[in-house]
Amino acid sequence: MLIILDLKYDAAARERMIVSYFRYSGKRNALDSNIDEVGKLLARNDGFSLQPYKRPPGYPENYFRRIGFREDVIGTIIGRLRSDDIYNQKKAYTELEHQTAAYATQASMLYVLLYFYPDVLHNRPAIMREIVDKHFADNWVINLYMGLTVNLIDAWEPYKAAKAALNNTLDLQAVKSRCQMIHEKVGKLNNQVEQYLIEGVLVEEYVLKNISTLLKFMKECNICLRWIILHTSELPIGADINKRCKQMLQLVITELQYNPAAVFKLLLNTAQFEFNLKEIVSLLLTEKFDRWTANRKEAVERLVELADVFSGTMPLTRVEKNDNLQAWFRTMAKRIESLDFEDWTNAGRQTNQIMTALDEVQQFHELDANMQVKQFLNDNKRLLSTMILLNNVQESTISIMDLVADLSYAWIIIDSFTGVMQEGIKRSPSLVTKLRATFLKLSSALDLPLVRINQVGSNDLMIVSHYYSGELVAYVRKVLQIIPETMFTMLASIVHIQTNTLRELPLRAEKDKLREYAQLDERYQVAKLTHDISIFTESMLMMKTTLVGIIKLDPKRVLEDGIRKELVKQVATALHNGLTFNPRAKNSELLSKLDALGNQMDGFRRSFEYVQDYVGIYGLKIWQEEVSRIINYNVEQESNSFLKQKIYDFQSTFQSRHIPIPRIAPLGDGSINFMGRLVREILRVTDPRSTFYGEQRNTWYDVRTKQPVVDILLFRKLHRAVGSFGLSGLDRLLSFMIVKELQSLTGAIQNLFVYKESSDMLDSFMRQLAPIDGIVVQPNRVYTNAIAKGANFWTSLSGFLLKIGQMQLLRQQIAHELTASAKYDSKYLFYSLKTFNDTLLQDVQQIYTNTNSQQTEYPESLNELLYELGPLLESVGMNDVLQRVYVSAQNHFLLIPLLVLYTINLVPRIVTLKYLKNQMQTSGSSSSSGGKRDMDCSAFVIGIYTLTKQYHSDLIDDYLTCLCQFIKSQVEQAGSQKLTDFPVEAINMLDFLTMFIHYGDLPIKVLEQRLPAYICDEFRTI
Repeated sequence: MLIILDLKYDAAARERMIVSYFRYSGKRNALDSNIDEVGKLLARNDGFSLQPYKRPPGYPENYFRRIGFREDVIGTIIGRLRSDDIYNQKKAYTELEHQTAAYATQASMLYVLLYFYPDVLHNRPAIMREIVDKHFADNWVINLYMGLTVNLIDAWEPYKAAKAALNNTLDLQAVKSRCQMIHEKVGKLNNQVEQYLIEGVLVEEYVLKNISTLLKFMKECNICLRWIILHTSELPIGADINKRCKQMLQLVITELQYNPAAVFKLLLNTAQFEFNLKEIVSLLLTEKFDRWTANRKEAVERLVELADVFSGTMPLTRVEKNDNLQAWFRTMAKRIESLDFEDWTNAGRQTNQIMTALDEVQQFHELDANMQVKQFLNDNKRLLSTMILLNNVQESTISIMDLVADLSYAWIIIDSFTGVMQEGIKRSPSLVTKLRATFLKLSSALDLPLVRINQVGSNDLMIVSHYYSGELVAYVRKVLQIIPETMFTMLASIVHIQTNTLRELPLRAEKDKLREYAQLDERYQVAKLTHDISIFTESMLMMKTTLVGIIKLDPKRVLEDGIRKELVKQVATALHNGLTFNPRAKNSELLSKLDALGNQMDGFRRSFEYVQDYVGIYGLKIWQEEVSRIINYNVEQESNSFLKQKIYDFQSTFQSRHIPIPRIAPLGDGSINFMGRLVREILRVTDPRSTFYGEQRNTWYDVRTKQPVVDILLFRKLHRAVGSFGLSGLDRLLSFMIVKELQSLTGAIQNLFVYKESSDMLDSFMRQLAPIDGIVVQPNRVYTNAIAKGANFWTSLSGFLLKIGQMQLLRQQIAHELTASAKYDSKYLFYSLKTFNDTLLQDVQQIYTNTNSQQTEYPESLNELLYELGPLLESVGMNDVLQRVYVSAQNHFLLIPLLVLYTINLVPRIVTLKYLKNQMQTSGSSSSSGGKRDMDCSAFVIGIYTLTKQYHSDLIDDYLTCLCQFIKSQVEQAGSQKLTDFPVEAINMLDFLTMFIHYGDLPIKVLEQRLPAYICDEFRTI
């Protein structure tokens, strides 16, 4: 454990984890706390480091001295490990050449224990020679624990006795000889195991007769694999900078003529052979008693029949009566019947004696002359032989097979064969069925960490089991992911042919041109690719449901998850690459990028529709679920920049371990991912400082050139490129941006009211307007002076309000697109939601309008229902974004004069359709003059309306009253000066109020109640 801790965790990190746990565990003052001992044990090592690797003198023996074991105790344990077979491995490895494999577990323990008794390593050459000869005679790379390997060349370099003892093992000639022998074995074992795997060879009868031979062959395969895998694996930390280790590794690879494909083939075939053999042996053990009893019964019956034959009463031709044989056969029948299954040793001995007796009676009494009698005797001997063979199959056979097949040493190293496995699957998809046996063989490694936990009855058994099973399942998914990857490569070819090559057959075509439209070669290519895809999926589904550790692995689910993973990877990459913009481009790339992305997404969708029937998946369901997950995840991560409490990957409901959404690094443009880049590019293109919005045509025009920039097609292209989920995501991001702008704006307004100078000016101005439904005397002086005093604030206020109005406009257009799409694609959903929403609103209104009811608040259940219904309504665009309250703002009596002055100051600068019309018809006239107009009227009006909606509803009434007072005052002043033209200031303000009422969905009577009728009539004629 200490060695693994040093290899996995930096010492400083260990100390911080211990301190953090102690602080937050609530056990600071516990009397039974052992934090001091744990801290001392896991504290940092002086001089040892991983990056860069540095091993100080006396490491790790000084490190281990912290535990404080007595040397005499350690010496006794080492002595037992040197001489005894503690784990009883010799019962599995009976051959002399298998000795090092039998003692492999003890060798790992000895390696660790020797550091507790370093005197042996330094100064006891005889003991070290004995240890090496017994445990490391032909290997110098050992498995420490679950695939963590140790190279003894590097590990024992500082120790004189250990290094000298190991030199015998590292003799170049011995190593070369060993490598050549292993190389020859690999080819022979591969050929032999392939013979065993031929259908019909490894059957029950063959297994019963050759169980010992098969077990020995199984040992040879596993020992060969173990040596190759360990000694050709990547050098562990520390050994990778040791020159001698590198040279020895290169020598082994060269002399072994190492070929990963051949080793993997042997591993694959061995695993399949073990799986088949184990299945047969398990079946034999399950049915052993029944078969043994049935054979005994049949043998007894046959001998009784033979006895009856020699009685002379049976109508068997040419068999003379023989009382002696009759009595003898009956005696043999009774002996067989008396055999006891439980006493299998005695039963086997007696069965052998009976078979010998049958051979002798057949020979001495010349029973071979009668074929029927001979056949009876042979059948009896066959039954008795089967009984003996069944007795030889014991429960220990399975334990020996599990012991020999252990692959825990390759828990980490097996990853180096992943590429070979995937290449093999690409060449031959049927290889997946053999891989199932390999994964089951690898799952045997799970027993190692669990055996001690199970023995002590720890509650952590299930947790540890689930962890290791999950790791193995993750590796299985990683290997099998090549199938979906290959499928998508083929799908891309299919989509390319269908999109760019195949032509649609017209309704009418000339007979002579039918062959051209048939495009047989191209359609053959599509059919071939489709067949290849179906072969891949079929081979995957042949793998059968497998229990990996404690997790059931369903191949259909693994295939579907693999397809989902590859889809997520490709779609996320397409969205990232497709929605990357150059902000310095003279002409925006937005529309062209959306067109290209839309075509790519259509290709993905069409390929799924095409292939779903061939692979047995619900293509549309997978497409919608995964695309929505990608969009929602990226919206969630982009929204983190607006949230105080961030949502990290491990907290996200949209992120998955098995089907992860790629997290691509930001491009440094202020956005976290493609959703942020997209929304910021849309805001840049529709910037109200350089464009104005024409509502009648749903188009943004350039302020200078008056040419269209983008129109309603933008949102259709967005829908085609990112779908309804993407539109909803953009809407959500815009909502966050609006909230941020409103918070900044309301904060700036509150700060303004704090300053005495500005508050006194606004207060004085408000007193001059009183009463607000009257007329201001000398309006030019009153309004102009007040506006001039607040000139420093109007610019900053405009920046906030124009952004808010622009984003509200975009939200409105997104809602329209979602509504149109929902009505067309999901009309039942749309109208169901509409009906439900209308009914719910009626219930809410009834609660407040019913005078007999004492209830003045929503019922609790109704509140929950409204909360759940809101997102559904937003997903189909059934929400009025302009009526939304985004923030909770505090009213202030100075807010009215502030907004009135701001509006009066900025209204002459807004671009309205009336202004454009007059400019085109009467350029330079009084009605069109009034200075530079460079502000989007719609964004300006909507921005002010959105701000007023965040306050009490009385604010809008007072605001409109004050603006109407301004109009009346200007008209009154023009009348007193006997001017014939309607005042430009009044025209501009009426134009603004008309749009304010329109966007706010207010009744026209709010103006008619505040303005004389002749003013409204005159405005309509202009």
